[in-house]
Amino acid sequence: MFEPVLLKNVDVHDGHLLATYEAGGGYQALAKVLRQDTPDEVIDLVKQSNLRGRGGAGFPTGMKWSFVPKRVDKPKYLCCNADEGEPGTFKDRIIMERDPHQLIEGLAVSAYAIGAEVAYVYIRGEYVTAIRRLEQAIAEASAKGYLGRRILGSDFNFTVHIHRGAGAYICGEETAMLESLEGKRAQPRLKPPFPAVAGLYASPTVINNVETLVCVPHIVVRGADWFRGIGPDRSPGPKLYCLSGQVRKPGLYELPMGISLRELVEEHAGGPLPGRKIKAVIPGGVSAPVIPERGMDVGMDFDSLAAAGSMLGSAGVIVIDDATCMVKVATRIIEFFHHESCGKCTPCREGLNWVVKVLRRIEAGEGAPGDPEQLEKLCKGIFGNTFCALGDGAAMGLRAALVHFRDEFSAHIEERRCPFH
Repeated sequence: MFEPVLLKNVDVHDGHLLATYEAGGGYQALAKVLRQDTPDEVIDLVKQSNLRGRGGAGFPTGMKWSFVPKRVDKPKYLCCNADEGEPGTFKDRIIMERDPHQLIEGLAVSAYAIGAEVAYVYIRGEYVTAIRRLEQAIAEASAKGYLGRRILGSDFNFTVHIHRGAGAYICGEETAMLESLEGKRAQPRLKPPFPAVAGLYASPTVINNVETLVCVPHIVVRGADWFRGIGPDRSPGPKLYCLSGQVRKPGLYELPMGISLRELVEEHAGGPLPGRKIKAVIPGGVSAPVIPERGMDVGMDFDSLAAAGSMLGSAGVIVIDDATCMVKVATRIIEFFHHESCGKCTPCREGLNWVVKVLRRIEAGEGAPGDPEQLEKLCKGIFGNTFCALGDGAAMGLRAALVHFRDEFSAHIEERRCPFH
């Protein structure tokens, strides 16, 4: 039977305190690597585990760490992307509010591996409780010798700083986040150079998501084989799934990577609301293309969802029932992307503006017969033509809605009204 490890303290009384974390074996991973492992050995261990980034891209974490040059005349930095702006996603917030020391230990072990002495946690400013808990945890860890100079009697020095974001979705993109950290306007950088070579302040930088970092101490303590023994070999490990939308038991679930989307929604989350049927599910936050009910037997891992024409993303699972208008859903999502576009790329800035106008017209019962084809043409102009993945996510999501629910777009146009409202 699967035993949760990432969420084991979230429902424990005072789970955010250092004493509680230590009682459950906290900071043993940090002590272990400082006592007996070299940085390269830690990187090799994470490579062997095949931990893939939990922020959405799914890039192998150990490989990302290995890209950092060994000998440079600049400081190295570790950045934690805790902005969590993807609608439908709340896993990182829960960890930071209820088990912040798990993140701090993950930061410390990861920083030791890449040779960094400073880490920045870029957290969305609305996460007031999470910020307060992290500040308290940093103070506790510093007082106990888990942060600061000569940690646990070793030669390792490490400090953590919190940087509050200002509510920009674009800062979930790693280079836009770096621009914001440097006090500049948050817009994606052209790559290469990649952050591992020239990131924060033009210095070697590793950027990892909260969930990625909290996996690291468990890999150190339990081993790479334990991690690889959970879920599919190409996408192993425990995974946090955020369930929301029109479902009986919304919430945060820790389950093996690769669990069936149908099992996740119908068994763990209790299925649709009384009297309703599931129409579709967005499996990975609103950037992920929607999957119709008939496709729900797909595994919730990077490769299976990619093969099904969608993506795991942030694992923000949004359930949509049969009383919901998919044109309205598509309109709301594209309105979000249009509002959050940084405006740097013309296809994204102008294309999404035009897409919103067409979708609003269709939803209002004023659509024209050629509007679905016009939307497809606009998606083609946006996809693959922008600095970052914001435009791609918007285009892929709308394309999927047009493919799977074309009849609803046609009904709006033919009946000159929304059939659902």
